Amino acid sequence: MLKATGIGIGAGATALATPTALATPAGAADAPLAHPGLLHTRADLDRMAAKVKAGARPYAAGFAKLTANRHAQSGWRPNPQAVVYRGSGTPENYRILYNDIHAAYQNALRYHVSGEEAHADTAVAILNAWSGKLTGLEGSADRFLAAGLYGYQFANAAELVREHGDFDLGRARELMRNVFHPLSDDFLTRHNNAVVTNYWPNWDLTAIACVLATGIFCDERAVVERAVEYFKHGDGMGSVKHAIPVVHEGGLGEWVEAGRDQGHALLGVGLMGTVCEMAWNQGIDLYGYDDSRFLKGAQYVAKWSLGGDVPYTANTRRKGAIGGWSGSETASGVAGVDPSMTRPIWAMIANHYTKRRGLPASYLTRAAAKAAPEGGGGDYGPNSGGFDQLGFGTLAFTRGRVEGAAGAPSPSGAASDARGARPHASATPVPGDDLAATGSGDAVGWAAAAGVGAVAGGLLLLRRRGWGG
Repeated sequence: MLKATGIGIGAGATALATPTALATPAGAADAPLAHPGLLHTRADLDRMAAKVKAGARPYAAGFAKLTANRHAQSGWRPNPQAVVYRGSGTPENYRILYNDIHAAYQNALRYHVSGEEAHADTAVAILNAWSGKLTGLEGSADRFLAAGLYGYQFANAAELVREHGDFDLGRARELMRNVFHPLSDDFLTRHNNAVVTNYWPNWDLTAIACVLATGIFCDERAVVERAVEYFKHGDGMGSVKHAIPVVHEGGLGEWVEAGRDQGHALLGVGLMGTVCEMAWNQGIDLYGYDDSRFLKGAQYVAKWSLGGDVPYTANTRRKGAIGGWSGSETASGVAGVDPSMTRPIWAMIANHYTKRRGLPASYLTRAAAKAAPEGGGGDYGPNSGGFDQLGFGTLAFTRGRVEGAAGAPSPSGAASDARGARPHASATPVPGDDLAATGSGDAVGWAAAAGVGAVAGGLLLLRRRGWGG
């Protein structure tokens, strides 16, 4: 088993040496990070509550999906462990962790929509229990997946209750700094002592998501910049130009992991979308980076997953351990697909490009409509793959109009990112084309999604407790 050493971060900087020093851009070092500011902003949470209270489609159906999930119940009781194991040769218990994190997230989200304080209290109890006991992640190389996936998810759940009077914010930050982040940052640096292309994109993307979430949650801008820099220029397969190495004429961006299998390609797209959304909420436009390269890759995977034909350029990658065994593997074509396979990833991505930016993306809207209303952990089977995304995108990310199409976000609403750079406002489609449209316009797809029945029931109690800082 390849091994790596995890090193924690201290307040304000990483303790782990990285190949290149990452300087915080001038003018950004003292700028405060926005909270809540991971997958959901205050405006997002207020929109969900107002839309569900009004019974608006498809928000109400998305909320009904949430309230029906067993993880979203206020009776959930945590089962914290001192050490979590994922991988062969160990008593695996990581299922306990991901089930508890999803229960915390779902209860916190349910509170923000309904105002029912019991759900906020449940989320806080779960998160406090784990931050008070968890000291390490161990196992095979899969421990890096555990750190990345459950790290970004823990931070997102905690971000939703960071102002709750009973929430131990300091202890939660220490858990992110000392348990989740070290493994993820070390993976981006050393890749488990393997050659840099040994691991497919989703390995890097779990780590990027965790590093970015840690930086935002712990208010450490240098850590945020570390994740952003890797997304753009990292050596591993999860950086955007390695995950999407070829952009074909007409606008489809080849997702390299489509040569592996459908499940992992969907995982990768979902993770890259998660990274882009968290960055966007801090005024950093990764969605639009490199002429909206991610849009082109997401369109490619959506078309392919819907059963469409897509091109694929043979890809050979080196494998092996540094100073040890070596080899190579070639993916010569796209893997087979099951059009019924889905993950709750599409609503967030489709709404960003079509509603925030006003760009056509018909494969994305079709995939989102087909998956609506999106559920979350527990709705896609009991195994870990069903818990890789936090989900509930129909509720959380549906947008009713084009928002901010002329520029990128910032916490203050300025049309620039956190570094003062203007974003790409267009993906420059081929004249007369719409980034590989299917002939079925976006409006058709969104009409299908909006037609999901509003079946949420019960009185929404929009009470909010005055939480102290």
